[in-house]
Amino acid sequence: MADTDLNSLRVGWIGTGRMGLAMSRRLLDAGVKLSVWNRTKAKAEPLAEHGATIVDSPRDLAGMDIVFTILANDVNFTEVTTGEGGLLAEGGPNPGVMVDLTSISEAASRNVREIAKARGTVLLDSPVSGNDKAVEAGAISIITSGDRGAFDVAEPYLAAIGRSVSYAGEGERARMVKICHNVILGIVAQSMAEITVLAEKGGVPRHAFLEFLNNSVMGSTFTAYKTPAYVNLDFTPTFTAPLLRKDMDLGLAAARELGVPMPVASAARECVQALIGNGYTDCDFAALIEQEAKNAGYEIEPEDVEVGTGL
Repeated sequence: MADTDLNSLRVGWIGTGRMGLAMSRRLLDAGVKLSVWNRTKAKAEPLAEHGATIVDSPRDLAGMDIVFTILANDVNFTEVTTGEGGLLAEGGPNPGVMVDLTSISEAASRNVREIAKARGTVLLDSPVSGNDKAVEAGAISIITSGDRGAFDVAEPYLAAIGRSVSYAGEGERARMVKICHNVILGIVAQSMAEITVLAEKGGVPRHAFLEFLNNSVMGSTFTAYKTPAYVNLDFTPTFTAPLLRKDMDLGLAAARELGVPMPVASAARECVQALIGNGYTDCDFAALIEQEAKNAGYEIEPEDVEVGTGL
């Protein structure tokens, strides 16, 4: 869609962590005139160099046509949107559409949705698949649920951020999609660690095994993207084990509520819990491979081989 169309609405952005910074920059690069708030103002200020207007309060964005939010958790999302001085505080204008890109619970989303509706704002749930590097490469996928008319308004902006934008229907359905997505992420990450350690202990270099895997019918965008971490043991965080555990717990809670047995997911969740218990709290969850090697009785070493990410 042309830049003139993207500038037909007043657009706000809340949250400039790793993901929020990369996403909002893509909108700015697409020509969107963006007003931005972040609790720590210094983290938003780099966007001013790309043309963003930095505001002092979430309430400063209340008059926007559409506001995007990406925050750390349920508590932050609820506080910034419905708390004192929040985006949806009583009195004055409220945004027409709010698009939340955060991975939060269905309960928190439902609560804010009801408050937003009472104040004339439509909330869309739009969680994403991918990290900040994938955002920069234009490779993330976005799943959205909520009012169809509001989705039609937001879709051109979401398309400027990600590679694909899908609509899941009304309500919190996108939250369920994201929860299921992150449960299988944990399962695949642990399975990838186990099978790579097996190959290496059987005499196969990790980079050779993973090159074959990624080019086989079993390869995926995810296995290719995590290959450098599994080969060279670079655990610079993109997604930490505590965050992965949170999402797996949400998935397993939903499974209990809906009566769906998930023995494989439960086992993978315990591997993530063990990773946390062993002190891997601030690094990337790809450290699962180091833990698996220790469990297999050897110390894994970086191979120092240049491998691509597939992005």
